[in-house]
Order: sequence, then structure tokens, then C-alpha cells
Amino acid sequence: MNLAEVKALGIKNPDRKRVGRGIGSGTGKTAGRGHKGARARSGWSQRIGWEGGQMPIYRRVPKRGFNNKNFEKVYTVVNVRDLEAFDAGATVDLAAVLQKGLTSQAKHSDLFKVLGDGEITKAVTVKVHAITKPAREKIEKAGGTVELIEPRQMRPKFVAKDGTKRTPGTPRRRRGGPLSAPAGDASAPAGDGGGAATPTEGQ
Repeated sequence: MNLAEVKALGIKNPDRKRVGRGIGSGTGKTAGRGHKGARARSGWSQRIGWEGGQMPIYRRVPKRGFNNKNFEKVYTVVNVRDLEAFDAGATVDLAAVLQKGLTSQAKHSDLFKVLGDGEITKAVTVKVHAITKPAREKIEKAGGTVELIEPRQMRPKFVAKDGTKRTPGTPRRRRGGPLSAPAGDASAPAGDGGGAATPTEGQ
């Protein structure tokens, strides 16, 4: 043991690398950067996936199959212990959590979830889209309640805004007009849409 170790009080602080302090130091002259090239220039930084200019691996491999990233549910998450910041009887939802600054909102998502780490002693009303079983038990044990919010459902394909279903392959209904029939459809009403005029008496 030496005096430097005693003064450190057990805290490990590795010595910083001193570059450019003469060729005898091992990192002098070019300061460990080598001779010329992008790495030797100031301001150089290598982005993730950069392979020196050649086609990177993420562009060389084929992109096939299903990818759940476009469909996964992303939640803004807090733990039970974070809910202690609210007063008893308060209503806790995503807006209240963000206003308190307990977390930051997940990107492109308005879903809210509570996990079960920690304890809670206050009775609060929690409005969430998802919650774990331990978190629900702890909130209800403290006298609070949990209200599950149904997430917004995407309208299925071939279902109109009024709820009526459209058979795939049939034409869409025009705005303010009747359902347009396909060309050559015998079921189309006669005299509708530029057909031959019906002969009248005396002609």
C-alpha cells in the first residue's frame, strides 16, 4: 500500500491517458491517432454500423419474414413505488405521471402501464392500459382502485365508419352517390349513367 491508495479512500479512479506529451511517453507525436486518415482528424466520430465505406451488414442481409416492431405495443412504464409521489385519493393516469415528472413518455405511444416494484401506502385511483398482478395487489391492499382503459382499436379492413362490412373485391361507395357497379354488370339499373335512352311513344 502506498500513500496514493490511502488518500483514495477505496475509490477507484484510473489515471487518465495523457497524449501528446513527447515521443518518449508512448502516446506522443501523433497522440495515438496514427498517420493521416479520417481517424487522425479532429471531429471524427464513427456512427453505429459504419464499416469504412463498404456495404454494411444491415444492408447486405436480406429482409424477409415478419417483424413485430411495426405492431408491438410500447408502454410508458412506472413502478408502484413511484405512485407514492401522489396524495391520497388522487387519480393517477398518464397525464398526471408526466406532469409530476416521474418518467418520460414513450415515443409515438399513449399507452400507460404500472409495474410492481416497491411499495405504496396511499389509496389512489390508477387508470392504466396495462398493469402487472403484483402491482394491482399492492394498490388494492393500500385501499386504492385500478381502472383498466381499453386501448383504441384500429378499424378492420373492409369495415366502413358506420360499421357496415364490405365484401373484398366489391367497389367502394362514392361520396354522396350510389354504389358504383363494375363494368359489364347485368345487375346495374337500366338508363343509369350514360346508357341508351328508352324510346318514347310516337317514335
